[in-house]
Amino acid sequence: MPRLIDHLVLPVSSLVIARARLERLGFTVAPDAVHPFGTQNACVFLADGTYLEPLSVGDPVKAAETAAQGNEFTRRDRIFRDAVGEDGFSALVVSSQDAVADRARFASAGIGGGDLLEFSRGARTADGRDVVASFRLAFAETESKAFFLFACERLNPLPADRAHLERHANAVLGLRGLLLVAERPKAVQAVLETILDAAARPVEHGFLIEAPNGFVSVEEPRAVEAHLGSAAASVGGTTEVAEPLQGAALIFATGDLAVTAQWLADKDVAFEKSGTRIVVAAAPGQGAAFVFEE
Repeated sequence: MPRLIDHLVLPVSSLVIARARLERLGFTVAPDAVHPFGTQNACVFLADGTYLEPLSVGDPVKAAETAAQGNEFTRRDRIFRDAVGEDGFSALVVSSQDAVADRARFASAGIGGGDLLEFSRGARTADGRDVVASFRLAFAETESKAFFLFACERLNPLPADRAHLERHANAVLGLRGLLLVAERPKAVQAVLETILDAAARPVEHGFLIEAPNGFVSVEEPRAVEAHLGSAAASVGGTTEVAEPLQGAALIFATGDLAVTAQWLADKDVAFEKSGTRIVVAAAPGQGAAFVFEE
């Protein structure tokens, strides 16, 4: 079966900036959470089970130490920030039932990406209880400094009752898909097919893979420009090197595009509206273009 999209990693310079930006866009943002290896997040949970992970470096010393010791998450986060900048869209994460088996699968396909990472972190439930969530991650290799891929197994999942965090003032219901950019889409097709465990189908200027809960479209830069209009200029951060793969945009399903448009207008957020879609350019705290569709 094709893999579910689990979550998307959005590096930011500051969770304060990210929270302010995402709330201005109409999202409900969860409380800050701290990783044991120097990073921290403030997630946006969607009603379809996916989520966004705005990620900052809370303890630079610990993050650097763990990266040097072989922690693939902090190592790749550091590579991304050095290549692209402190704000961006750095990773696609798929769900896993067995990260050990996934690591072996990636290695067999020639895209093994380093050691497994197992960790736990604290979380707080809606009724104020403190709990511990545990994860195991298996990484794939894309040869890109600007984007990475991994599978996430939930050994001890976060509390399931988070309905209050899944309601968003901008009327967003879930993730429709994501748009990645590659100069040569064919060169990265095999790794995306392996990580998502699904076959791609060709589209003009690239390919598309359907996951059960959203699509992943990988297209040439000219096609991305056609999709995003002037917001395409916000893609790619400050990188001066053409990377094999980069994150470009997140596409959200909204229950009422008029509500989304009114919220953004009331909050003085610049956007372009074309038919049944709204495009908001990337900005500090929002490392990718955001597209809203009915």
